[in-house]
Amino acid sequence: KMPVLCSSCVEKRAVLKRPKTGHSLCKECFFWAFEEEVHQTIVEAKLFKHGEIVGIAASGGKDSTVLAHVMKLLNERYNYGLELMLLSVDEGITGYRDDSLETVKRNQQQYELPLKIVSYEELYGWTMDAIVKQVGLKNNCTFCGVFRRQALDRGAIMLKVDKICTG
Repeated sequence: KMPVLCSSCVEKRAVLKRPKTGHSLCKECFFWAFEEEVHQTIVEAKLFKHGEIVGIAASGGKDSTVLAHVMKLLNERYNYGLELMLLSVDEGITGYRDDSLETVKRNQQQYELPLKIVSYEELYGWTMDAIVKQVGLKNNCTFCGVFRRQALDRGAIMLKVDKICTG
């Protein structure tokens, strides 16, 4: 079976087929297509204005890591004129957020963006571990999701950001 060539550059071997377009793309052309689609969305929806401060909600997971990468890249490539910063929430769950916060700190160094970590401890005076001790494990994910959203909003106010991006 012949290897499928990238339908964009027609030079390299395709590594994936996009369900959205049916195009077979090499890694480089897929990255470019992805970045351009994000750029088009930003421009067409007028998501940002020059000079705005934009907080990127950073969990250390793959979605927020890609978001931080793409926002930094496009801000530089297309001169959006945004001031970007990373915003993380430490819920205070032993063994849960530790690794991902390390990833966030690596992202901060890699992308050279300021980082603010807000903790439930500092915002609310308690951790998720303490809540679970009180109310048990039932519905704790629901509580935590609501608290995290509010923590992001409060962190954004502390940082004086105009907008928050989540991935």
